[in-house]
Amino acid sequence: MPETLRIVPLGGLGEVGKNMTVFEMGRDALIIDTGIMFPTNDMLGVDYIIPDYEYLNERSDLRIHGILYTHGHEDHIGAVKHIMERYPEVPLYATRLTAGLLEVKLQEVNLLNKVQINQFVEGDTLEVGPFTVETFHVCHSIPDCSGFAINTPYGLVVHTGDYKFDNNPVDGRKPDYAKLAEFSQQGVKLLMADSTNAMSPGWTPSESVIDAGFDRSFRKANGRVIVTSFASLISRVQQVVDTCKKYNRKIAFAGYSMNRNVDMALNYGLLDVPDGMIVQLHEIDNLPPSKICIMATGSQGEPSAVLSRMASGRHRIEVQDGDTIIVSAHPIPGNEETVARIINELFRRGANVIYDPLEDVHVSGHGNQEDMRLMLNLTQPEHLMPIHGELRMLKAHEKLAVDSGMNPRNVHVVENGTIVEVDQNGVRIGERVPGGYVFVDGSRVGDVGRAVLHDREILSRDGFVIVVANVDRKRHNLVGQPDIVSRGFVYLRESNDLLNKISNVVKKTVSSSNGGSRGQLQNKLEDSISSLLYNETRRRPMVFTVVNDS
Repeated sequence: MPETLRIVPLGGLGEVGKNMTVFEMGRDALIIDTGIMFPTNDMLGVDYIIPDYEYLNERSDLRIHGILYTHGHEDHIGAVKHIMERYPEVPLYATRLTAGLLEVKLQEVNLLNKVQINQFVEGDTLEVGPFTVETFHVCHSIPDCSGFAINTPYGLVVHTGDYKFDNNPVDGRKPDYAKLAEFSQQGVKLLMADSTNAMSPGWTPSESVIDAGFDRSFRKANGRVIVTSFASLISRVQQVVDTCKKYNRKIAFAGYSMNRNVDMALNYGLLDVPDGMIVQLHEIDNLPPSKICIMATGSQGEPSAVLSRMASGRHRIEVQDGDTIIVSAHPIPGNEETVARIINELFRRGANVIYDPLEDVHVSGHGNQEDMRLMLNLTQPEHLMPIHGELRMLKAHEKLAVDSGMNPRNVHVVENGTIVEVDQNGVRIGERVPGGYVFVDGSRVGDVGRAVLHDREILSRDGFVIVVANVDRKRHNLVGQPDIVSRGFVYLRESNDLLNKISNVVKKTVSSSNGGSRGQLQNKLEDSISSLLYNETRRRPMVFTVVNDS
């Protein structure tokens, strides 16, 4: 009897980001995508989040035959360097642009020469260990996107990747309708389909509408034009280049990832840029503003990216009156507040900021409800597993499928870590494995947990107080006055009354202590001071005490 297919989602289900799914047949496995997720506002200091792949480490018997990539966005490839540091022997499979973006990632951590990247063209059939995988082209907001159909003894398992049905794509490559219809003839046991826009009615507009939006924006601009978008969005870079050509503007690139990806795309022949159009940032000072365009990082409000630094006056590109700044991206859920704040600051500095919905300078790369219905109709799956989205999006996809005639028992909404099993008896929900967040903070991976973030939240909200006391513990006496240091709580120079009360509490706590260790006394002091500060201010700063024997 054939082995049960186990589908283990480690990311992307219950959130937008860090997409990663493991497919197992016995001891054999393949993986689709290894992405990152951008931190939410309460994840203070975190650079990004990667999937928790401890499950793979615990399955020492598992033979991972390959990692397949749907496309080159950060939420699908961003964690590759972390995964490959652990599994450098596992080959990667990607289309040309995605392979180039993977190379940039791996080069940053000196893994490029250790990892095998196999390029394929959408429509190819891949033999990945014992798995036969048919690839098919889909349209998204980045070129070279692929979906995968995994052949199993129980029928096809189709993973759409991120998709929309764009009949006028900027690269001229339409979705592979014929292949999707062919799958329905073979028999689709399970469709795993993008759910991001499950709450948006109608069809998603074509990427080509952006050309007209750029044209109108450039035509009205008298000064510099600054465009920000995802650094991996090479097709958007090409659209900006084409518009610069029409309006006789030079183009410069700002931001580490933008420059790295553009260099890669030029080397791969994925960008068509006229000779002499690209200039370095330092050269724009010698050009009239009406002849300059700059493409910069920072469309998601990242603090260290170019747009954020421009908004705060911390970048060599100073915002000028007459600048037209085009934000060619939608905020990822959770980033809306940060992006809005940056746009406000850019306006304050004199720029004319253009963003959707003011102008068609960005459209979603994910299918709306009608796109999703078409995917269901083309593939005719027996079962549906909504993927890529927050729980509300997965549930909306479930409702759409049921409203379209699908048996409710055949729609399986799960979140990260919940295993879905497929065999001759159908599709069912299995056990749960860890599928949480691994925080990346600087060069440290996994060292920051929820407890640390909770501490950071308290520090950011209420600050801290440090009290240093010299104590004669034998006589239970405070020697001299305690030293009190505070940041982010109150301005101590104007809080003499509070300082005196802290000193009195320290003195009383020391005098009432009945022996014990230094650590026990410090704990008592922290509790007493915390109670005082809350009673006086209704705030709870972090309180630290240091007891020196005197």
